[in-house]
Amino acid sequence: MTVVTKRGKKKGTKVQDFHIPEELPVLPQNEMVVYPSLIVPLGTADEKILKLIDDVAAGDKLVGFFGRRPDSKKDADLYSIGTAALILRMFKLPDGSVHVFFQGLSRISLKEITQVEPYMKARVETVEDGIEKTAELEALVRNLTSLFQKIVELAPNLPSELNIAVLNMPDPGSLADFVAAHINLKPEERQEILEAIDVAQRIRKLTTFVNRELEVLELGIKIQSQAKEEMTRAQREFFLREQLKAIQKELGESDERTIEITELESKITEAKLPPEASKEAKRELDRLAKMPPVAAEYTVSRTYLDWLVNLPWSKSTEDNLDINRASRILDEDHYDLDKVKERILDYLAVRKLNPDMKGPVLCFVGPPGTGKTSVGQSIARALGRKFVRISLGGIRDEADIRGHRRTYVGALPGRIIQGLRRAQSNNPLFMLDEIDKVGADFRGDPSAALLEVLDREQNFSFVDHYLSVPFDLSRVMFITTANITDPVPPALLDRMEVIELPGYTENEKLHIARKFLIPKQLKENGLTAQQLKIKDAAMLGVVRNYTREAGLRNLEREIGTICRKTARQIAQGREETTVVTSDKLHDYLGPRKFHYELAEEADEVGVATGLAWTPVGGDIVFVEATLVPGNGNLILTGKLGDVMQESAKAALTYIRSLTALEQPVLDIPKRFYEENDVHIHIPAGAIPKDGPSAGIPMAVALASAVTKRLVSKDIGMTGEITLRGKVLPVGGIRDKILAAHRAGLKRVILPRENEKDLEEVAKEVKEELQFIFVENIAEALASALSKAGNTKT
Repeated sequence: MTVVTKRGKKKGTKVQDFHIPEELPVLPQNEMVVYPSLIVPLGTADEKILKLIDDVAAGDKLVGFFGRRPDSKKDADLYSIGTAALILRMFKLPDGSVHVFFQGLSRISLKEITQVEPYMKARVETVEDGIEKTAELEALVRNLTSLFQKIVELAPNLPSELNIAVLNMPDPGSLADFVAAHINLKPEERQEILEAIDVAQRIRKLTTFVNRELEVLELGIKIQSQAKEEMTRAQREFFLREQLKAIQKELGESDERTIEITELESKITEAKLPPEASKEAKRELDRLAKMPPVAAEYTVSRTYLDWLVNLPWSKSTEDNLDINRASRILDEDHYDLDKVKERILDYLAVRKLNPDMKGPVLCFVGPPGTGKTSVGQSIARALGRKFVRISLGGIRDEADIRGHRRTYVGALPGRIIQGLRRAQSNNPLFMLDEIDKVGADFRGDPSAALLEVLDREQNFSFVDHYLSVPFDLSRVMFITTANITDPVPPALLDRMEVIELPGYTENEKLHIARKFLIPKQLKENGLTAQQLKIKDAAMLGVVRNYTREAGLRNLEREIGTICRKTARQIAQGREETTVVTSDKLHDYLGPRKFHYELAEEADEVGVATGLAWTPVGGDIVFVEATLVPGNGNLILTGKLGDVMQESAKAALTYIRSLTALEQPVLDIPKRFYEENDVHIHIPAGAIPKDGPSAGIPMAVALASAVTKRLVSKDIGMTGEITLRGKVLPVGGIRDKILAAHRAGLKRVILPRENEKDLEEVAKEVKEELQFIFVENIAEALASALSKAGNTKT
């Protein structure tokens, strides 16, 4: 390599021959590192650098290159070792920028920055290479030369002439600088080589970097070779398959792939797809025929076509429109549930007159265990339709309804389309269970997806994300179930016809147990009707004393317990028939869990029996009130909600208002509230309670506590109250009356406007209860409290 002297002539002298002044203009660099003896280009339009280059070009043409530390925000925070360089050639471009070629001269050290504006200057000192010719140094040089030659052979961007240039380096230091300038290094690593003054140490560090670069290049060559082999193999397989096709065509044979495509084409024709679905299926089939089987998309397209051709686009079951037969089947499977049975028979009658009628969307709402899901199966059997049940409880992903798009790995249609494929009918009965327990999160709201599914004006063109073609759901009969309707979005609830399934009465439970539950449990436990007999009185005892529910699940469990204990006795050798009577219930089921005859307990002061509605049916609650010395404060306990707390305040205000009347009412002391605190408590404090129905029980309990009059224990009550003493109607009357009947109450106080709700109550229940309809609190107090003089101190 030739070196340009200060006079611009070419000589074979070393860079150390140049005189480096004590002060040099400085060009700070972020990425570029300049090595001695090497030429580097620099293009810039920066005004400061242009000023520096102009001044240097007019002078001795020497400049100092120093790298800027990467973790520093100061322009003057430079590395201590840099390179003195000479301007070889400069080109000024029309846009005002310049392009300059610099040649490195020698390493220099930064002593002090003497100037910052208009450009940086610094005192510098020349740094000589530390070199000691030893056998080790010779070995390092040869090794480095060999490694670099290998890199030149592997790297496509390095010219082969570098192999010759590296052999003609004048000294080991220049060799190391030359190699470092031509391999791929980070700026920090290049600076590390520049700062290595000892040549042997410099070559050792550089050898580490060269080995790493060589390893990367060899790995890249290996990867490229493997990819080329794969491509060559794929091309070879393609040509062989084409030749095989030609041979099979000459022989009149077909390969497996051709047979597969032909079968799919036949299935598409047989499926009788709608025009849009048929067009999409043929387009996908053409795409599949042109695709090699080894392609990643082949399986995706094949699976998609499988779903398309296996859906029941034109397959349906014929409805059995025999109304008498349907009525008989419904009665065989379920006792009572008259509303549901009438609605299904009405549908059959209309279908008989209008065969093109769209299927209804029904929503069965009721407590657990009342037969909502099982009645769906019975309806399907009565209609002669396929039955598909989908549990919606806990689902949170919209894709469960609409499916995933085919871009996702392992994508599948939603549960609606999957259910139709299982049923192999386009008019099955779909049971969407627990629709009130659908969740929502970042993946979408399944309830929103159900809006289209359950809308008769939209679901004739339901589009699943996976299929991407419309499917007609208008012939499907949808039945949903829920325990309560509150969590169901209003827009979704509006699309369904709600039919309430309230809790069963004792008489109904007795009939259901005799007709359905006992035979079922006998069969499950391997018994016969001759081996176990349960008396009606015993069954009534189970209903009253061992269960307290609106449904039948716990009753079935208790019957199962009796059957299992009987089975064990038979397995131990007992041969005679087991007859279960009321007296033997303790032996089979243990001590009774609930006290039925609440009416037999003594009347009390300050305790009223309220009737409540819960998601699992009606129940009774006790409202306790008492006076304690104080300053007129109202204390509320029992985990009461805001509405119930307001009812308590309204009741207290009403009782206090009675003391202001000219004629005393109920013998209420005029200033009882000034000397006492009023404490109202509802037991079962761990259970949240809310609602306005406890207005009457709170007013009665307060009046009893103030007047010391007894409250009849056989009377239950419910109703909202106002400050004027009016009684307003409430909901859940049927369930509340059933709860009163189960608890053994004899009389029930109800708002006058709820009298119409008694039509839904079973006749045998109404015959055993006396109903007292009131319009104001005074009427309720007169009925619930004992007469004056019947007090308890």
